[in-house]
Amino acid sequence: MKKWIAVLALLIGAVPLAASADDKSDVEAATARWIDAFNRKSSVDIVALYAADAVFFGTSSPVLRDRPALVQEYFKGLASLGDSVISMGDHRVQVFGRVAINTGFYTRTAQQDGKPVQSPARFSFVYEKRGGQWLIVNHHSSAFPQP
Repeated sequence: MKKWIAVLALLIGAVPLAASADDKSDVEAATARWIDAFNRKSSVDIVALYAADAVFFGTSSPVLRDRPALVQEYFKGLASLGDSVISMGDHRVQVFGRVAINTGFYTRTAQQDGKPVQSPARFSFVYEKRGGQWLIVNHHSSAFPQP
């Protein structure tokens, strides 16, 4: 009997770990969708990843964007970035129930005079799980400081 109780306790204890691993993978996938939308220059797809009440500080903007129209305005010029692409660097995902944070580095690479120019940056995405979907509720991106 004690053996069964111990096995049951182990199984019950493992459930939150499995859910957390799934959530972590889902947050990774949500961030990958953001990068994919950026690289395809799809402002519609990228804006759809933000909650209606999201707050956003873009890398190249002095404006704190806290309404969908302001987030849309920031990304409306995405197509004008031409061949510019983002690649993910080192990052960490932390899950706290219905809230998750993905923090790390990315590099934006664009061609200038036929040569690749890299712009390293830092980011933090805060996600909240709403209706079974991880939505961005806070996003901060800033250029990586030069040494």
